[in-house]
Order: sequence, then C-alpha cells, then structure tokens
Amino acid sequence: MKGNNKNKMKIYAQGREITLLNNNEQEYISLTDIAKYRSEDSSSVIQSWLRNRNTIEFVGLWEQLNNPNFKPHEFEGFKNQAGLNGFVLSPKKWIESTDAIGIISKSGRYGGTYAHPDIAFEFASWISPEFKLYIIQDYQKLKNSESYKNQLEWNAQRFLTKTNYKIHTDAIKNNLISNSLTPAQKGFKYASEADMLNVVLFGITAKEWRSNNPELKGNIRDFASIEELIVLSNLENYNSILIEKKIDQSTRMQELRKTASKQLAILYNVDTATFKKLEQQNKVDS
Repeated sequence: MKGNNKNKMKIYAQGREITLLNNNEQEYISLTDIAKYRSEDSSSVIQSWLRNRNTIEFVGLWEQLNNPNFKPHEFEGFKNQAGLNGFVLSPKKWIESTDAIGIISKSGRYGGTYAHPDIAFEFASWISPEFKLYIIQDYQKLKNSESYKNQLEWNAQRFLTKTNYKIHTDAIKNNLISNSLTPAQKGFKYASEADMLNVVLFGITAKEWRSNNPELKGNIRDFASIEELIVLSNLENYNSILIEKKIDQSTRMQELRKTASKQLAILYNVDTATFKKLEQQNKVDS
C-alpha cells in the first residue's frame, strides 16, 4: 500500500501495483493495472470483459442507479448485440454512447481505463476471485491509512479555499468594480485578480495551465498540493485586505510573492539556501 498525492494513489495486490485516481472528487481504480494480472495486452482483456452480456447488464444497472444522464436506449442496443461473434465494445465507445460515468478513459500522464470501485471489483472477480480479495484487502487498508487521511485533508482545504474565494471576490466587487464597467470588463477584472494569484503561487495563468494539460479535467487549483492550497487560502485573504487599502495590483503582486515564498518555505521545511533562492527570485520577478 502506498499513497502518492491527492490525484493519484497506489495499492499493491500480490506485489502488483494498481493505481487509484481521484477524478472530480470520485475515486476510480485502474482496470488497466488489474488486467495486467492476466495479460500485458490490457486493452484486449478489458474489451473481452466489456463485450460480455453479464458485464453489460451489470455496468448498465450500475449506471441506472447512479447516473441520471445515462442513456438507456443505447444501453439496450449494446445488450442486444452482446454475444454476437462480431460484437466489439471498447470503454471509450461505451462512455461516449451512453454518457457513462462508472468507467472513465484517461490519456496523458495517468492514461488508461479506470472504474468506480463497484465496477473495478466486479472486473477483478472476472480476472481472478483470489486476486480480487487481495485488491479489496489493500484498498481497505488504504482507507485507514495516513495517506488517505491526507487526501481528505486536501479536500477540506480545497473547500476552505473556495470559501475564501468568496471573500476575495467580494473585496474585488466592493473596491475594484464600478457601475461604469461593462459585464465583460467586470468579468475580466475578476479573472485578472484570480490569475494574479495563480501566477504568484504557481507561476502560470489558468489558461496556460489548461493549454499545457489538455488531458486533465478541472483547473490548476484542483491539482495543487495541500501546502499550496493553504498558502492560496492565505493569499486570498491577504489580497482582500490589500485591495480594501486601495493598493495597486503591481504593488500587491510583489507583496503577495514575498508572502507566498515565505509560507511555502515554512510548510515545505526547505533549508536556508533554498529559502534565500526564493527570496532572490522574488527580487528578480519584481
């Protein structure tokens, strides 16, 4: 059993590494990793399982119970074709045709096929009942581990950051937004302040992050560490105070950079040399 970060964690079943992925606050287990218990050609194994009538009935029922946007007509079409020699069903085709949420297909850094634990355990049973038990055992250990508690702390901190975001936007509304601005200009003002904090903390704007990470859902803050979220929450509060004091954005940005560097240094427990390097970078950027 091993925890990595809030988006990606791992468990081990009979020495085999299985990835867990947090996607939109829901945990998914890698079918790709489980399939390798049977064959390195994991895609073929998953497709063989998915084209089975019993599998389609199971995942279809799961979607009907958990997904209000599931398309039952397309599901019935697949169920009627199941068992025919020429019938082939890939995870991507299933997802796109039925708007399924129980199985997801990821590309890029965490590429592969993932499924909700209910479905992943069903797949593991089809692979090997014994292997399934090992997976469940380590998965349960993870739930009780410190790394999983850290993930819950991240979710709590993400909530706090969203709450402080309201304080931040109210300060912008009350001090930087005038009635003379058009709706588009008002929207730009909010985005400008939010992106200033992104640049201060992450060194990149939200648009730049999305361009660099097209395969990831969510935004730059969804992929922040808990330390970064703590600092971001503090920056939102501090920037609100600076805005109310009528301090211009350029000056606020310099002050926020210094604050972010110092707080990150403390939270990451970096050494003195690294801390000085952060301070020097602030002077260069300023």
